[in-house]
Amino acid sequence: MSKDILEAVYELERQKSIDAEVLLVALEDALKAAYKKTPEAARHVRVEIDRTTGEMKVFQVSVPDEILIEKGLLHLPEPSEEEAPEEPPVQHAYGEEVAVEEPEPLLDWDRLAEADIDVVDVTPSNFGRIAAQTAKQVILQRIREAEREMMFDEYQDRVGDVVTGIVQQSDNRYCLVDLGKVEALLPGSEQVPGERYEHGARIKAVIIEVRSGTKGPQIVLSRRSEELLRELFELEVPEIADGLVVIRAVAREPGYRSKIAVESRAQGVDPVGACVGPRGSRVRMVVSELRGEKIDIIPYNDEPARFVAKALAPARVKEVVVDDENQQSTVIVPDDQLSLAIGRDGQNARLAAKLTGWRVDIKSETEFAMETDEDFVGGVTVAGYLEQHGYDARALRGVLKEGRISINGIVVRRAERYVGPDDTVALDGDPV
Repeated sequence: MSKDILEAVYELERQKSIDAEVLLVALEDALKAAYKKTPEAARHVRVEIDRTTGEMKVFQVSVPDEILIEKGLLHLPEPSEEEAPEEPPVQHAYGEEVAVEEPEPLLDWDRLAEADIDVVDVTPSNFGRIAAQTAKQVILQRIREAEREMMFDEYQDRVGDVVTGIVQQSDNRYCLVDLGKVEALLPGSEQVPGERYEHGARIKAVIIEVRSGTKGPQIVLSRRSEELLRELFELEVPEIADGLVVIRAVAREPGYRSKIAVESRAQGVDPVGACVGPRGSRVRMVVSELRGEKIDIIPYNDEPARFVAKALAPARVKEVVVDDENQQSTVIVPDDQLSLAIGRDGQNARLAAKLTGWRVDIKSETEFAMETDEDFVGGVTVAGYLEQHGYDARALRGVLKEGRISINGIVVRRAERYVGPDDTVALDGDPV
């Protein structure tokens, strides 16, 4: 029987990756506890399992009092101040007085040399049966613990990854999702408003937290996280998975609308086209997984003004004034584009601000003209004003260095004048 137990331990090491030595030490501790429950068990014992033959023995260990006194290793528990009986304590059982055992000495065995310890074999005759029962319990327990630890380590490294699961139970508070090896929790705070999770439905979600529990790892999922949008595009767009296209920023209002800013890292690769896919097939798959959530794909630009203008899509932007120091931008749009630029309840403007990291102030052309006459002369933009005086705005695009607003949507920093190739034009006067 002992040999069979040893072979089972080594087989578990091969199949379950459970360290055999750890399992054998745990088995020795369990056998020691089981022995102490037997009648007339010795007070101080140790159990040893031969690593080759599997033979199990119980040894009584003792130390002569003179050695303990010599080394100062014998310590008795200190009696409490309230209870200091002069006579040995007596316990009454069915009218008879029974002496209570003396408190067990506390020995520091690590400080004793092997030569100081007397060892006597006290293995019971029926110890094989005790060992078999104990070994079964210990091995099963260690298997469960090892599987929980491996499961925890596996999913702890997957925080931020998208997983696919099957809905097992759903209500207003939480949703249980079967991931195959373990069940995960999708709390109500991480669910998307308006989404229904029917029993047996297959859903994708991102792992946001993994906690260690007594019954295994507790995995928390999210359908609201921006990481879900990133990971879904990485799954659907090979260029993103290969690093040819990168997602620079994500802004999302779950269940309603999202914006992503993409940038190409390879010449000749259109980042927006790669994400949209042939006939919109790639973005359509992402929208389908998010159950109809609208997605705007924006080309990233290092120039804040261009980036802000693109981030307000689908609205058309006339001009943008930027304040680099305070990271604020004033966006001027045609009067008929104002409501589209702001969006329902300000949603488009909020997403654009979150995507770019800039504060966005949207104004119509008429509103902007009424606030400052310097930017409009007689209701005409500066670009139009220059063209009226014989300047080609497109020709000036590359040489304009400082100005209050842009030429044809190209934004330059706030200043008092435009600098042209040959002449300087004052904002509030004729060419000089």
